[in-house]
Amino acid sequence: MKSIASTKLPRFKIKIRRPLAFTLVELLVVAAVIALFTALLMPTLARTFHRVGAISCLSTLRQWALSTSLYSADSAGFLPWDGAPNGISRSRAWYADLPPFLSIKPYHAKGAWRTNAQSSLGNPLWFCPSNRRRSNGNLLFHYCLNRELNGNGRNTQQTRTDSVPTPSQTVWLFDNGRLAACADRGNLHPQIHGNGANILFVDGSVRHFSTPRSAASNSNSPLIWHP
Repeated sequence: MKSIASTKLPRFKIKIRRPLAFTLVELLVVAAVIALFTALLMPTLARTFHRVGAISCLSTLRQWALSTSLYSADSAGFLPWDGAPNGISRSRAWYADLPPFLSIKPYHAKGAWRTNAQSSLGNPLWFCPSNRRRSNGNLLFHYCLNRELNGNGRNTQQTRTDSVPTPSQTVWLFDNGRLAACADRGNLHPQIHGNGANILFVDGSVRHFSTPRSAASNSNSPLIWHP
């Protein structure tokens, strides 16, 4: 009888598999597919970004419409004063008199973004997410008041809402293509939201206006700047 020690045990061979690796051609194919999908998705992502920015901007202008309505009701039906275009007015200015109705600080009491282009932006009610303009070292307004309504920017004049013939077409606040707090139709941002700009009218309505460049300058335009 054989002893256990003399018994030969079967040998098992362990195969070690080498890790699989992509060839250069396969890597190039994967990279090409990723690049193709990225190219296809970019226009969609861009349109989505513009759409979200436009919706947010409309919401912000509705807040300014609310503050204008509250101010007018509290001021015998008068619209706010223009204020100085460079934003230095601390009273008798839309950017000084309207913010308290929205429970935010007036423009002159806001952060460093007013004079520092590198500073982070403050309260979103002052900004349009689609507007990339930053301070020139002196001021920054993403929304501009129609100075033609109150008498070409003179802050010694106010307009009553019931004296405006067509309030649903008369421009009050609009997407600013420059930096001033109040200006004429030349400051209307041409195509900040795809094919147009957002506008707040005297009656409190807020609408997106397509092709505003031609609409602002055309005598047959439905936009009224100086009633």
